[in-house]
Order: sequence, then structure tokens, then C-alpha cells
Amino acid sequence: RKDSGMLSYKEHLPVSQVVAGDLDRPGSEAKVSVGPVRCQGDRNYWNAASFVTSSSYLHFSTFQGETSADISFYFKTSASDGVFLENLGNSDFIKLELKTATEVSFSFDVGNGPVEIVVRSPNPLNDDQWHRVNAERNVKQASLQVDQLPLEVRKAPTEGHTRLELYSQLYVGAAGGQRGFLGCIRSLRMNGVTLDLEERAKVTPGVKPGCSGHCTSYGMYCANGGKCVEKYNGYSCDCSKTAYDGPFCIKDVGAFFEEGMWLRYNFHSPGTSMKDLVSRTLLSSSDPEITAPDLSLNKEELSFSFSTTKSPCVLLYISSYTTDFIAVLVNPTGNLLIRYNLGGTKEPYNIDIDHRNMANGQPHTVNVTRNGRDIVLQLDHYPPTSYSLPATSDIQFNSPKALFLGKVIEIGKIDQDIYKYNTPGFTGCLSRVQFNQIAPLKAALRPTNASSHVHIQGELVESNCGASPLTIPPMSAATDPWHLDSASADFPYNGQAIGDGVNRNSAIIGGVIAVVIFTILCTLVFLIRYMFRHKGTYHTNEAKGAESAESADAAIMNNDPNFTETIDESKKEWLI
Repeated sequence: RKDSGMLSYKEHLPVSQVVAGDLDRPGSEAKVSVGPVRCQGDRNYWNAASFVTSSSYLHFSTFQGETSADISFYFKTSASDGVFLENLGNSDFIKLELKTATEVSFSFDVGNGPVEIVVRSPNPLNDDQWHRVNAERNVKQASLQVDQLPLEVRKAPTEGHTRLELYSQLYVGAAGGQRGFLGCIRSLRMNGVTLDLEERAKVTPGVKPGCSGHCTSYGMYCANGGKCVEKYNGYSCDCSKTAYDGPFCIKDVGAFFEEGMWLRYNFHSPGTSMKDLVSRTLLSSSDPEITAPDLSLNKEELSFSFSTTKSPCVLLYISSYTTDFIAVLVNPTGNLLIRYNLGGTKEPYNIDIDHRNMANGQPHTVNVTRNGRDIVLQLDHYPPTSYSLPATSDIQFNSPKALFLGKVIEIGKIDQDIYKYNTPGFTGCLSRVQFNQIAPLKAALRPTNASSHVHIQGELVESNCGASPLTIPPMSAATDPWHLDSASADFPYNGQAIGDGVNRNSAIIGGVIAVVIFTILCTLVFLIRYMFRHKGTYHTNEAKGAESAESADAAIMNNDPNFTETIDESKKEWLI
């Protein structure tokens, strides 16, 4: 009847999608509410500074820790050693450092000679992950703990000096010609006071405010090929090379196509020479397999989602300056058809998915990857299927020219089957279209440098209907295991909003109260009957003849023969 709960782990964030199913049956409803964002905690928790050179440091006023010192902070580094902080006196000092990749040292001198406490970790501490250090010192003992490793404790001598007398400034990072710390320190607290590392870092050369390296911990949240970009005190996701949008590259970018509408994306802008194609993101100039003389592709990655109810139609077509082309079609029977024509064969190579109707109005996802002769196709949630081009087929897609969505409007000879599917055109939704690193729909809907490559015929209306969750038609009553017959079953939410469930709860509470009151009344009746069960005729020991006696005493004397007391007339009683 109800699902609810709290997200209490940061690993579960961010929430990018909420899906409610089973809503097609009568009386089935779902309610999703989003409240305000509430941030709580210590804002100084992420007050951090990055030390970019081994000689860089921050300085603060002298640490006042004569009889007690409580120091805690987090660090992250890839260096094997370095001084975290140090404060000096005439002979006294206090210092925390990373001695080796697996050792953290806490040393001090209060006048009785240097004391050092070392915590050794079984795993390297220079793994570019956050580690916590907590060092304490008082007149009785000193201790050091790193992360959740065992606490190291050193008792103070029973006699000798106990006061830590410091005079120099507190140095965070390199000091006294020692090798400084390389990496990040945050949330540095000394005797309960958080040092503002960021503000001091803004005016200190060699130290940057905030901490780079957020992508190491949170880069996985940049989805769908998004690139994590370090920013001041945080990170962002670069979605420019993807077909997605939003802060985490998870928002679909799609559009609705009316009949006769089409979109063309030119792989090179007007006035660009063919040689400049190599530098385009389409050809991925970082790929060692592609060189300038080739002007061709040995592999492609194509992905998109769509929904339509009309067939036949052209979903996507990639033309070239030669006869090569790649086409994704829906044939007259509603089946998906993928055609490769890379040369070397008389007829294009066809991949016909003839056992699934794709023109059923439901959103479908298509992913096609080609590497040389090998082709892998994944449709919706079904397992990937492998195909292979014929042995005589060329494996290079020569001189790609343009990508078409919805309809092919190309100068020159077009394959006859493509021409047949081209009329009247695609009607439906296309979403998250991406060919290698080209996202034509996104380029059309989001003004970018690539927008000059796009030409549109008709009005392009943004919509995610091509990527909305798959809906399943309602089951018949005979096959639906959750079907409820309204004549024989009482469905509490039938015909009511979920909020009306409060009325049902109120009725239950009222019934319980009525039963309690009835029980109390029955108990009172029973007690009253018990208290007055002897009410009626009762017996007394009243003396006989009391009715004719002048007084109660006379009745007793008349009735008791042993009563011999006489009344002396001479005795009188006076009241004074």
C-alpha cells in the first residue's frame, strides 16, 4: 500500500530520476513531492587549501597550546612525504608531518626532550583520497590517530616541564627549509578553532583556495560520457561532447518531428576544406587509426531513441561524398532495418530486426557500434547482438558528409529503398541522438559553436517523448494477478486520491475509541452492582420492648434481668 523512506547516504545522491509504474489500472495512483533543499552541518568542513609547490605555505598567529593541544584536519596527497604544520619556540616545538607514504608523525618538545608518536598504515596514504588526522596533547599524555587506525598513546613524564612555549608563527605547509606538503588540507581545527585556509590562500603565492581533485571522488556522477571539470571548491560536468544536458549529463535532449520535417547536420561548416574534417570531433583526431590522407572512419558509435506509430520512415541517414552511407529505417511492417553501404559489395548489407514491431508508439533505444568488420547492435533492454560485414565489404566509411534526421534531402543519387522510405517522412519523437561525438539535435536546440552546422526544415519542438519511460498496455482482467473485482473486493483507494486514506485511518481510530468507552461503561455497571448487592432486609440486636420504653436506657434495664443498678434519688448532678 505504501513505499516511503529516507536517503541518508551521500553515495545515493544525486537523485536523477523517479519512476512510478503500475499506474494504468483503475484506482492505482502515485504521488511524488519534492521539498526544499536543506543544507546543514559545518560550512567550514570543506574550508580547504591546495599546496601546489613544495615550498609553499600558509602562516597564522602563534598557536596557544601551553597545557593542551587538540589538532584535527583532513589531507589528500599523491606525494610520499611533507610537513603538514609546525610551530616553534626557543627550544619547544610542535609538528605534524607525513614521514613516508604509510607513516604520519606527531612530534613535540615541552623542554624535556623531543617526543614523537608515529602511526603506521597498512595501506598507502598518498592515494589521493581524503584521510583524517587527530592529534592531542595535555599534561598527562599525547595521542595520534589516522582514519580508523588504532590510537597511538604516549604517557607524559611524571616530573619535568609541562608547558609548551611557542613564539614563532604557525606554519601550515613548508617551514624551516623542510620539504613542504603537496596536496590538499581541509577542515583544520586547532583547539576548537577552524583556521580559514581559503582566505589566507587567496593572498599567498603557491597556494590555491579550495581543493582540486574533486573529480577523483565524484567524477563518476558525470554520466553518459560527460567529462568532469575541476572548479573552485567543487566540480562540474562538461556535456558538450554528449547528447545529454543538465548538471550531470543525464537530461535527454530530444524533439518532436511533424510529417515532412527534417534536420541536416553538416560534418564541416560552409567554407571548410575537406582536410579540415580531420580536426573535427567526428573523426576524433586523437584516434591513432585515423590520419589525414584517409578522410574516413574505421569505426562508428551511433545511439539514439525514438518513438513513432507510422511506417515506413527514415530515422537516421549518414551520407558521404562517395556512395557510402549508413541508414537506420523502419520498414513497412514496423521492423527496424539498418543498412551499411561501405563499398565492395553489389548490395548494401542489411540488419533486419524482423521479430519486433518498433512502430508501436513506445520509446525504443538503439545503439550501434562498428569496429572494422564487426557490428554490435543493442535494442532496448535486450542483450547485444553481433553481426559481421561480408568479407568482400570495405571496412572504411569514406568521406562522411552529412547526417539527416526524419528525411533525406541530399543532392545526387540516393539508394532506391531509401527513396521509398523517404515519403512522407518521419512522424514522432527522436531523442539523445549521437554519432561519435556529434549530437545534432542538441546542436539544434542548444546554441553552441556547432549550431552553424545545422539546417532545419520545419519547426523543431523540444520534447523528451522519444526517451520517456516505456509504458506497458494494461493487462486483461483474466491474466492480471492484481485485478480486483469491485463487486467483491474493497479497494481502499479506489476512486479516491491517496490523501483520502486519512479518512480510513480516522474511522479505525474512532472504532477503537468506541470499544474502549463501551468497556469502561460495562466495568462501572459491574462495580455498582457489587457494591449494593446486600441492600434490603437487615437484622439488628435492638432490645425488646424498645417501642414502649421511655428511653433507650430504660429499654435495656427492662430487658436485662441482671441489671441491678438503682438510681439514688439523693444523688444529683450539677452543671457549673
